[in-house]
Amino acid sequence: MRDNDQSISNSDMGRLRSLIYAQSGINLSVEKKTMLELRLRPRLRVLAIDSYREYCEYLFSASGQREEIVPLLDAVSTNKTDFFREPDHFEYLKAKVLPEMMQGNAGRRPLLFWSAGCSSGEEPYTLSMVLSEYARSHPGLRFRVLATDLCTTVLEKARLAVFNAEVVAPIPAELRQRYFLRSRDRASKQMRIVPELRDLIEFRRLNFMDSDYGLREKMDVIFCRNVIIYFDRATQEQILQKLTHQLAPGGTIFLGHSETLSGLDVPLVSVAPSTYRRPHGRA
Repeated sequence: MRDNDQSISNSDMGRLRSLIYAQSGINLSVEKKTMLELRLRPRLRVLAIDSYREYCEYLFSASGQREEIVPLLDAVSTNKTDFFREPDHFEYLKAKVLPEMMQGNAGRRPLLFWSAGCSSGEEPYTLSMVLSEYARSHPGLRFRVLATDLCTTVLEKARLAVFNAEVVAPIPAELRQRYFLRSRDRASKQMRIVPELRDLIEFRRLNFMDSDYGLREKMDVIFCRNVIIYFDRATQEQILQKLTHQLAPGGTIFLGHSETLSGLDVPLVSVAPSTYRRPHGRA
């Protein structure tokens, strides 16, 4: 790459910011130019392109609009997650949400859970472990988990369900023994989620900016944690309105501890820190 092509020009930065915002709702500030350059550099190598200028020419061409939008959004997506992240939510789920849902549902149908912004899978697998453990003492519980993300790369990793031992280490030993398989290669530090748990989760690509999320059934519980912080307030409100529409009346949505509904027109009521419920009787 030539010296004068080692950075994104101001005009191309403006075009990229507008395209990324329109396609994903992600609001990149001008100050994130260096970060964007670092994240796009692998795409330049894959495409054998010598400069950011040439990359933008390709991206905004007809073929680039067909073929490069998804890799572009994969590159700009931020994916940070852990097993049992923000554990208070899972305790509230067990203590309050599940008993109420079990009483109201009485085992008539599988309860539906959605990990929206699932990244590499730690959250939906944690959720499935918590639910499976609860079902051991409450046999009437049946459930399904939907896990979605914008980024195809992390979805591939999530489906594979292979994690390094240090990532798995914070999980209680009893759960590690029950829900993880060790490699036959004893020198390997990788572990894989057991098939019984993997089969409970459907992974799917979903863009929060889509007008229709394509979900035929209302969700009983939605985890959308540490996701809306990457959007501006107007886009946050739009996304939360659509998520609420997908939430069954009486259903619960968990946001990240740093996220708030303050100032947003969303038909949800607070029931615990960063935990909200859709009231009954709302269309």
